[in-house]
Amino acid sequence: MKRIINILCLISVACWFCSCSDDDSDQSRAMSIDTIYLENVKDEANPDRAVSFARLGQLIRIQGTGFKGLKKIYINGYDTYFNNALLTDNNIWVTLNANTPIYDADDDVRNTIRLVKDETELVYNFEIRSAAPSISGISCTLPQAGETVTVYGTNLQETYQVVLPDGSVVTDITSDEDGEWFSFVMPEGITTGGSITSSGANGTAMSPAYFNNSNTMIINFDGVGTQGYWSWSETGSMINADDLVDDPLSSGRGKVCQLIPQRLLDAGGVAATKSRATEMWTAGNGNDADDWTWMTEYFDATTSLTELGFQFDIYVPESWSGTGQIQITIQNNVSFNGYGSDEASSSTTQTYVWIPWINEDGEVEPFQTTGWQTVTIPLSSFSKYANEISDGDAPTFQEVIDDRNNSNYKNFGMGFVNTDFTYGDVTYESSVCSLNIYVDNLRIVPITEYEVSDFDE
Repeated sequence: MKRIINILCLISVACWFCSCSDDDSDQSRAMSIDTIYLENVKDEANPDRAVSFARLGQLIRIQGTGFKGLKKIYINGYDTYFNNALLTDNNIWVTLNANTPIYDADDDVRNTIRLVKDETELVYNFEIRSAAPSISGISCTLPQAGETVTVYGTNLQETYQVVLPDGSVVTDITSDEDGEWFSFVMPEGITTGGSITSSGANGTAMSPAYFNNSNTMIINFDGVGTQGYWSWSETGSMINADDLVDDPLSSGRGKVCQLIPQRLLDAGGVAATKSRATEMWTAGNGNDADDWTWMTEYFDATTSLTELGFQFDIYVPESWSGTGQIQITIQNNVSFNGYGSDEASSSTTQTYVWIPWINEDGEVEPFQTTGWQTVTIPLSSFSKYANEISDGDAPTFQEVIDDRNNSNYKNFGMGFVNTDFTYGDVTYESSVCSLNIYVDNLRIVPITEYEVSDFDE
């Protein structure tokens, strides 16, 4: 028995030495990487795709040789966990940790994968990106040449190129280090409208097709669209063509609409608790442009209202807070009673009330612009259509056309309202308003957001 035990011990020691010898060999054996694959289980066509970059959170497979005995993986210098149970001599599966540094990684380790054994290591150049970039908004979608355009979104770091709708390329770009915006100066001679496409550290992003898009202009106060009014007098609320003013910024916009006309400002402004304080209307009945069927040349009548928006440009040089609202109506069937009124939430009116000095969190935040700024309101947010969507319906642009054409008065309107109202649990009491508020370029635009694929298909 003693002899058997001794033999077993010798065998165990021999195996231990053999194991150590093999492990020692693994620790000094050179490694190589020939391809990195993205393991994308959501992509049935290419679940295992060779790639030249990967994004944080993605699972990759590193294919090569000599991986047995691997001790550490550093991605952009970050010590990254990997499961030894999934390691083979030719493959490593590893998920790019969300905490991996990208923009703040040291230059000598950025876009590298470093594989480490006790006696050898390998550094492989491979691009690491954050989540895909996206564009959520543009400061002014109908800019004049020379104006600064700011594009907002996420993961827009190190934007180095913007392609405009006509194919023009802009490379003089200021980019936010947190990736929340970039800006450029609008070049001269751009007449084509559509999407802009940006390229940066995290790839490509595309805006909705509303940049420089004036195809479906309702009225611009310079010859496109016709104003209408009735019962107008020098002391009335109707904004007449005589109330239009030259662009106060001399940006090249020509005439613009002063939403509280100068004659009312000269008289002391808009009184408190004043509904229907001012009104600007298109011509309506008998005016060919007010039959919006013509817009279907640019987008199909069956387009969902969630994919279309109403845009206008606004300039407010003074701080606006505490009183006043802008009400927009797709047809003339409202009394401009403002936020909280029955018409503002009715299933039979097509109206929307915009209160720029209350932010998305329901808190007061004074509103002011340093230049012309674009406001975008989805058509699906207008009262009747919002109610339909809430009920499970899917209104299209054809319904907007029909609603306008079947109405008694198919004028499109915008006005200033200065009533008391309750927002959430807070009641706001109106006060005299004597602000300079300028609007221009009232238009319908596509607002569909695009997700750009990382791959050609």
